Amino acid sequence: MVKQLLRLMTELSSHRWLSQVMGALSHSRLSRFFIPAFIRSYRIPAAEAEKNPEEYRTLNEFFSRRLKPGMRPVAPEPNALASPVDAMITAMGEIQAGTIMNVKGQDYKLEELLNHSPHLELYKRGFFFVLYLSPTDYHRIHSPIAGRKVESDYIRGRAYPVNEFGMRNMKGVLSRNERLITYIAGDYGETAVVKVGAMNVSSIRYADDKVVTWEKGGDLAYFEFGSTVVLLTENGTFSPRPGLRVNTKVKMGELLGSLHRPL
Repeated sequence: MVKQLLRLMTELSSHRWLSQVMGALSHSRLSRFFIPAFIRSYRIPAAEAEKNPEEYRTLNEFFSRRLKPGMRPVAPEPNALASPVDAMITAMGEIQAGTIMNVKGQDYKLEELLNHSPHLELYKRGFFFVLYLSPTDYHRIHSPIAGRKVESDYIRGRAYPVNEFGMRNMKGVLSRNERLITYIAGDYGETAVVKVGAMNVSSIRYADDKVVTWEKGGDLAYFEFGSTVVLLTENGTFSPRPGLRVNTKVKMGELLGSLHRPL
């Protein structure tokens, strides 16, 4: 009964208007007074930020902060797949005939996650990572490879929570929430960076809409409050780093594995 009530409350609170209200509050000048409490509550390493906390004009500006140069070394190997975010790996593995298996007890059809994009054929036997960003984490998203933007696809959706409760108890959260997908072509095939919105995330934004090429680790996009990135690699192009497991915490730029040209 309690679980059913929580699910109903989540359904009712998943509408975009609530996220827009929360977004407006986080953008207001008054919200800057919450920054010190936010840092304390989530034990955020504020010393990594490029500016002092009191220099941020709003809570949202602090949340989407950049870091000081050199805080996140990027895996240097030309064929390295680098983590695009600071996050917890909540699921990873080979994609089975177009299905992402066992993400918090649920399976996801690639065609639904990618909104029936023609790109999905490239990923039906690829590899996936589900990367969850908690409020503690740095929230900018970086390119996992060096490459050029092939396509960008925005899918308007809901705003269900992507925390443990939401992922286990709400059906198909990753495929129903707002998503911004960037398809990047590099020397070792194509990679899809699926940025999934969440409850109280007012938007997902590109760092610069005009940029069409990135170096590995280049500033790609950012969340306005916590969410999830689903990272996909093209069929037959990726081998994960030995020992990498679900529930491993990774930093942006950290080596996830090695890429090779499509078989």
